[in-house]
Amino acid sequence: MAESLVLIDTSILIDLFRKTNKENSNLVSLVRQGYTFCISSITEYEIYTGATLHQINYWDDFLEITQVLPFDKNVARVAVKINAELKKKRKLIDLADLFIAATAIANNLPISTLNKKHFNRINELTIIE
Repeated sequence: MAESLVLIDTSILIDLFRKTNKENSNLVSLVRQGYTFCISSITEYEIYTGATLHQINYWDDFLEITQVLPFDKNVARVAVKINAELKKKRKLIDLADLFIAATAIANNLPISTLNKKHFNRINELTIIE
């Protein structure tokens, strides 16, 4: 497989952080499959919001070498469209997940997540396992 870019959700980073043996993480599995990865600025926000003081250096080092896609006007418009569709179905998801999904769609990227319950609700989204 040629190298492909995938947007990874916060759950993938948390999985990496929590695993004692990083080789068993979903992120390492994606890289072995030939994927490169990036994150949404929303994921960066979620990581730093949940990090303890002892974890900040780990995340600073990790995120310094990670491409972060912005939440911009185009992403906001995609998020509004997705939210309207989910509202019609009465299947709303957390705003952070909505914004991360919108970032993937706006940038024509698949997403990798452990939170399939929310992201599966979005038809336009391609989920990579």
